[in-house]
Amino acid sequence: MSDLDWIKVADAADLPEGRVKTVTAGTTSICLSHFDGQWAAMDNRCPHQGGPLGEGSIERGVEGQCWIRCPWHGWDFDPLTGAPPGGHEDTGQKTYAVDVRDGEVFVGLQKQPEHIRTVTDAMAETMVNWGIQSVFGMVGHSNLGLSDAIRRRVADGEMRYYGIRHEGAAAFAASAYGKLTGRPAACLTIAGPGATNLLTGMWDAKVDRAPVLALTGQVQTQVFGPGAFQDIDLASAFQAVSRFSQPVLSTSKHTELVSLAVKNALVERDVSHLIFPDDVQTLPSDAPAATPEGRMGGTVVKPADADVDAALDMLNAARRPMIVIGHGAWEARDQIIALAETLGAPVVTTFKGKGLIPDSHPLAAGVLGRSGTPIASWFMNEADLILSLGTSFSNHTGIEPSKPIIQVDFERMQLGKFHPVALPVWGEIGAFCDAIGPRLNKATDAVDQVSELAERWEIWRAEKASRLAEEGARGVHSAAIFEALSRVAPADAIIAVDVGNNTYSFGRYFETKGQRVLMSGYLGSIGFSLPAALGAWAATQDIADLKGRKVISISGDGGFGQYAMELTTAVKYGMDITHVLLHNDELGKISKEQRAGEWEVWETSLVNPSFAAFARLCGAHGAKVTRGSEVEAALVEALAVKGPALVEVMTDADLV
Repeated sequence: MSDLDWIKVADAADLPEGRVKTVTAGTTSICLSHFDGQWAAMDNRCPHQGGPLGEGSIERGVEGQCWIRCPWHGWDFDPLTGAPPGGHEDTGQKTYAVDVRDGEVFVGLQKQPEHIRTVTDAMAETMVNWGIQSVFGMVGHSNLGLSDAIRRRVADGEMRYYGIRHEGAAAFAASAYGKLTGRPAACLTIAGPGATNLLTGMWDAKVDRAPVLALTGQVQTQVFGPGAFQDIDLASAFQAVSRFSQPVLSTSKHTELVSLAVKNALVERDVSHLIFPDDVQTLPSDAPAATPEGRMGGTVVKPADADVDAALDMLNAARRPMIVIGHGAWEARDQIIALAETLGAPVVTTFKGKGLIPDSHPLAAGVLGRSGTPIASWFMNEADLILSLGTSFSNHTGIEPSKPIIQVDFERMQLGKFHPVALPVWGEIGAFCDAIGPRLNKATDAVDQVSELAERWEIWRAEKASRLAEEGARGVHSAAIFEALSRVAPADAIIAVDVGNNTYSFGRYFETKGQRVLMSGYLGSIGFSLPAALGAWAATQDIADLKGRKVISISGDGGFGQYAMELTTAVKYGMDITHVLLHNDELGKISKEQRAGEWEVWETSLVNPSFAAFARLCGAHGAKVTRGSEVEAALVEALAVKGPALVEVMTDADLV
């Protein structure tokens, strides 16, 4: 027996006489049995349908013979030989040598052969080459081969893996990662319900133009179609939400599929999806890992000279120009601010673009629209020309269509999407700024809008201060929360926000210093913020420019309840996330909409625990605040925690 590897699997005291138990030696699952003073070990998987023999029992036949009985369908096996009754060897079990030494049980296994590289190994290596660094997901029975390939990449330091509690959280985390970085992360699920749980987050990524790679397990190819356990048509399920969706078959060009999937996600800023049948995942492969070399061209789209000339004529003649910037303008924000300074033009942002210009800048006018400031609305009314950069003209933003508008976008279908504009310009925003910057001049009769901006900010800040006095016995005014957060949030923080009244209040009251804001924009999905914070924190581990940045998430009690258990995910991985939770025991925004529509307020109340206590039970920092005067100190304490922290603020649903 010297050629065996002896592996301890149990203490003898762990298994009483007459019992069986599942143990693991290396990666081998074994049914260990103890009967009549003897010890025996056999393959744990029943040959019938894979039932776990170690969860079965020892039964005695009429002649006193001991049998190990499978818990699923009652198949019997001799514990010493592995043979079934009647001795049909083709249905017998493999057995292993057992040795009990000093009260410890060892099983002898043949030395493990070298790992044979698989299809999913080749595909995971290709993902790494294309820049996939983080994977969010749940390991399960129909993705085990793929999971092992990812595990190998994690063990080699080439990937990071985050095991979540619900696949929907994995999807939102990957979506937020893509929004923040412009690079795809992957989300991993099993077949059936695991895959369908991704769909909401995938739609969030799609409508907000975030690159994501979805990896879903699938049943074995031989049982496609008839309705096997967890067999659903994943290709059809993902058809509308994905730009690229393909099954991985035995005959596929496996590394080419990954290359096409990641390239589609990057170039189209969309969802790519790969379906992995269980039996294909572990097929051997000698295909070399593919790389992006020679597969990607330059990304700069320069505007036409005629469009640049026309834009300059309009801007140089405008007396009251203003600039509206959206999320799509993030990479060109410094160039845009330089243009604004040349023109003396106020800069407003869409809600998705909040933070692109610090509110402390003399030309900042806050957020425009339903979540915005009266400053932005005032300048929208007064403008005689609007330069729109990277915006999608959402009805929530409210860019006035009757004004002369220059719209710049790299995607031609976005130009004049909802109504005609005076000058649609196709091109990258940075390239447009470079083209007009040297020739841009402020009109000689231009209005001094910088002074007007200072006046409007003074009026708005006085209004915000007056609202703080409205706090009563029902809870803290949301203005107090975001006034305090404006003071203490790091200037380079990444802030993920949810939906609801908490979000409107954040857009209205929080004054940015240049923080990056993430949200479920066009989908507007409740529950987004905490999973998005997981994705943002993962990005701070992967991307050099983001390292060390604090991640903050904000939600109401309704939104937090959607994915509350993901707080344990943050604890497990030591994620430096501070969650600010506005607790009013109500779906406040829905109540407000019911009142506005003259409906009865119905079924919007919530029954909640103490979320601060919940956070502490999860292993995170948890603090509860009941007065506005306590908010800042609680936030400072939570932000100083090097790990997950939650601040629960009891709020008044009517003070938003």
